Amino acid sequence: MSYELLAAVDLGSNSFRLQVARVVDDQIYPLDGVKETVRLAAGLGHGKLLDGASQLRGIEALSRFNERLRGFAPDQVRAVATNTLRVAKNAPQFLPQAEAALGFPIEVIAGREEARLIYVGVAHTLPNPSNQQLVVDIGGGSTEFIIGRSFEPLALESLYMGCVAFSLRYFPDGRMDKKSLREAELAARRELEAIEHDYRALGWDEAVGSSGTARALLDIMELNGWAQGTLTREGMDKLRALLLRVGDVNRLGVAGLKPDRLPVLAGGFAIMSAIFDAFRLERMSFSEGALRLGVLYDLHGRYHHKDLRDATVLQFVRRYQVDQRQAERVHATALELYRQLEPQAAEDHPDQHLLSWAARLHELGISVAHAGYHKHSAYILGNADMPGFSRMDQARLARVVLAHRGKLEKVNSSVVDRRDWTLILCLRLAVLLHRSRDDYAELPVRVERAGQGFIVSAGGDWLSASPLTAASLQDEQRLWAAIGIEVKVRAQRAKSAAAL
Repeated sequence: MSYELLAAVDLGSNSFRLQVARVVDDQIYPLDGVKETVRLAAGLGHGKLLDGASQLRGIEALSRFNERLRGFAPDQVRAVATNTLRVAKNAPQFLPQAEAALGFPIEVIAGREEARLIYVGVAHTLPNPSNQQLVVDIGGGSTEFIIGRSFEPLALESLYMGCVAFSLRYFPDGRMDKKSLREAELAARRELEAIEHDYRALGWDEAVGSSGTARALLDIMELNGWAQGTLTREGMDKLRALLLRVGDVNRLGVAGLKPDRLPVLAGGFAIMSAIFDAFRLERMSFSEGALRLGVLYDLHGRYHHKDLRDATVLQFVRRYQVDQRQAERVHATALELYRQLEPQAAEDHPDQHLLSWAARLHELGISVAHAGYHKHSAYILGNADMPGFSRMDQARLARVVLAHRGKLEKVNSSVVDRRDWTLILCLRLAVLLHRSRDDYAELPVRVERAGQGFIVSAGGDWLSASPLTAASLQDEQRLWAAIGIEVKVRAQRAKSAAAL
């Protein structure tokens, strides 16, 4: 399936942005953009709870985006949320309201996944992407660092420092002096210590900045005649002198500088100054590409059979030495059971993709220990860096894998979407049927829905000849009943069904 128009929504810590683009010959051409300065990170209190005012600003912004997105199909839109919604403890309460306002699902993406998408966006704007690039993106709540070449990231990192957080902490009300600037720069250098040695060792041909802070700093340098087209160390030094002389970013008075950038300028400058020092930079070019453009290219790829998540799953299968023959057996059976339950589902339905990945990865944890391996599998899937997967993708994948064996009570409270029970049943039955790691010429069971529960039918002769499997199916009835879901197992005899 392909579309002429795609849309990306970026729920950043400083701004919410909507980008609509046209797809022409596999290239993305921005068509329309909307920006709302929400400052979500400013509403994050000491208990890491978003206050009501910031939530309201976010909901109102998303409601306005909703109007522009009317008529877009679900597959045409991808909305991602970044650092503030990664760390906010009440994000699970805010997100359903945000999704209702926007009209589309919202994915909270991990820091390194954000970095990857930023690089995808930047790389598509570079004149020579075959050069090795250091890409720096200072956001409202976090800063992403990527070294990449030819559209492939070589190193990805996200550090917990951003222009909103630093401005609030070190430069309240926009006031700046030597002491506060030194404290902010030292704090940024402490964060950078974790990566600067490895990044310098890997090296780069060119440093590139993206997003609002880099754009604002470059605007100031160009408007003052200190630089042309690139951020420079000399320009940074002159801007430092200007900021300290004025003492208040609100009185900066630089023509052409956007007013909504002023409240977070000081924090962004301190972080960029520390980056120039840590990486020993003399200059940094600017790219208009960033997270939104990366999301658009990634979304476009998903519907042209280039879904990065498939490549990530294959990489994990190899890394953790999964028994691929067994994984394929379970995969084929789980999908056949799913199609019995959901005969109308399209081949590219998201639930079918999730079940496919879960089946291929369910034995991941055996590489840690066989005992309780499903728990190890779920832990890895829930916590590893998985390029292409959002945090919600990973949480759901981990939940289905955790539930593929043993008692179901362990996931009962975390299943918020009843569709997950369908996936869990299909995976559990597939694993049960292939316990001996054998193949079937024809699947010996069928499944169907019965109200809120399920019916599993099998030939009576086959059940009699498979006493271990028959006993396991009886156990399934009991385990599902314990969480209030009825699963009946029936033995088929001469076209009549009798309860097992």
